[in-house]
Amino acid sequence: MAKRFPNNPAHPERTCWGCNRYCAATAMACGNGSERSPHPAELFGPDWAEWDPLALLDDTAAHARPGPSQTTDSA
Repeated sequence: MAKRFPNNPAHPERTCWGCNRYCAATAMACGNGSERSPHPAELFGPDWAEWDPLALLDDTAAHARPGPSQTTDSA
């Protein structure tokens, strides 16, 4: 059974989040590199799990190109 990924851990800086081992930042056993992988809450804030990147893409795509009613005819 896989470990449950915590949404907002108390001290995310103490753990490497790069694999399922969740090694201590001072003793990484997985060979993930010389630096630990940060938790998404450290990068995106405490509400990172509620963020929907597809909704953001849909919203920016709707504003990027004009629809049929938004065309500008200068003729």
